[in-house]
Amino acid sequence: MFELMFNVMGVVVPLMSIAIFGLAFFMIFRGLKQERSNDRSPRLTVEARVIGKRTQMGHNRHSNSSMSHGYTRYFVTFEVASGDRMELMVPGSESGLMVEGDFGDLTFQGTRFLSFDRKMPE
Repeated sequence: MFELMFNVMGVVVPLMSIAIFGLAFFMIFRGLKQERSNDRSPRLTVEARVIGKRTQMGHNRHSNSSMSHGYTRYFVTFEVASGDRMELMVPGSESGLMVEGDFGDLTFQGTRFLSFDRKMPE
């Protein structure tokens, strides 16, 4: 009975380790691929309206200590003249200045937010 358990653990533990490292490698590769794609994309400036905002909160725990830290990511959904919508991650300092309904010039590069210059209604 114990021999069977040790044989199963001898297979499961290495497979789980490979799966975890594979997932970590995949996530790093995907992030680097997105950054490269953004770097190759043209910088575009278009008129857009803020139509939504959301936040994503979480925390990271360091593996060899009891230390952890929280983070908040801010996302804003913009709608351009064609009716297309895009959600971009924006710095918290920028997100706090935007209100749903704001209209202005959105500058972005791929999926990377660069700036939003609000226009006053005429």
